[in-house]
Amino acid sequence: MTINWTATGLWLLRIIAALILLQTLFFKFSGAEESIYIFSSIGMEPWGRIGTGVLELIAALLILYPLTTAIGAALGMGLMAGAIFFHLTKLGIVVKDDGGLLFTYALVVFISCAILLIVYRKDLMNMIQMLLPRKR
Repeated sequence: MTINWTATGLWLLRIIAALILLQTLFFKFSGAEESIYIFSSIGMEPWGRIGTGVLELIAALLILYPLTTAIGAALGMGLMAGAIFFHLTKLGIVVKDDGGLLFTYALVVFISCAILLIVYRKDLMNMIQMLLPRKR
């Protein structure tokens, strides 16, 4: 039996991104002190914390479903670009003595999603073209 390393690698990227996105949901939805601190610091508490959590849940599910991986990766990249931006501008790399863990998670998800988006870019373009009105 031969292993398809490309397929295995892509599934690994999907699982890593989705697990990180899903793991942080508990803290956002339960109103954990660190989450409230982060979103208060950027002026988006509570609506930003809950809204981001919902979008991260959607992104994780889309990433895991092969037909929608490209959409989920694009959404995940956008969300993590926002997280990285706020870490670099308002929060700092280290938040509440986490050793930079949240920043690292954001980078890992961003990079995983970027690779997935590159690989599945044709799927995304096909979906976009299906939504655009056809010329007559």
